[in-house]
Amino acid sequence: MTTYALAAVAGLLTGAGLIIAIGPQNVFVLRQGVARAHVVPVVVVCAVSDVVLIVAGVAGLGALVSAHPAVVTIAKILGGGYVIVLGLMAARRCLRSSDAIVTNAAEAATVSRWTAIGMTLALTWLNPHVYLDTVLTMGAIANSHGNAKWAFAIGACVASLLWFASLGGGASKLARYFASPRAWRLLDAVVAVVMLAMGGMLIASV
Repeated sequence: MTTYALAAVAGLLTGAGLIIAIGPQNVFVLRQGVARAHVVPVVVVCAVSDVVLIVAGVAGLGALVSAHPAVVTIAKILGGGYVIVLGLMAARRCLRSSDAIVTNAAEAATVSRWTAIGMTLALTWLNPHVYLDTVLTMGAIANSHGNAKWAFAIGACVASLLWFASLGGGASKLARYFASPRAWRLLDAVVAVVMLAMGGMLIASV
């Protein structure tokens, strides 16, 4: 039971670290939330897409590992290295970034429901980084937990659901904080610590 619980917590933290970043998808969700325009379908598309990609990564890499056990070692090294790079990038943003998100509620409010859904799908599925983050990296880390890989996947999926629900539903309250560079530096600092720790542990497990 403890093994599965630890794997779920690891999935939750890793998922949060990979998802929480200043990117076009998060900015779009935030803007729609501030405008209170089509928030539910936008959040649902983001969360469901993440769940599909995470499950595909865990299942697909799991099948590959079953056929070629040596692949897990390579996946751990590559995945761990990638996560560490993400952590270093977050640390760099924390130290240097002076950017803040500007939410244009008036512009977001003019977007139709289907246009918003289409834009969300494009920002999610046409972003090459999403496949590195959710499919390859999540798949590699999840499979490093052996039989508890699906507990890890559940934790990662919960992180995605919580983040997008909070970002969309609480956007009107969160927007003033996201408009501050200091808030993003603090968030990046947390992401950097989580990513560096997870990447180090993954490589150490080889």
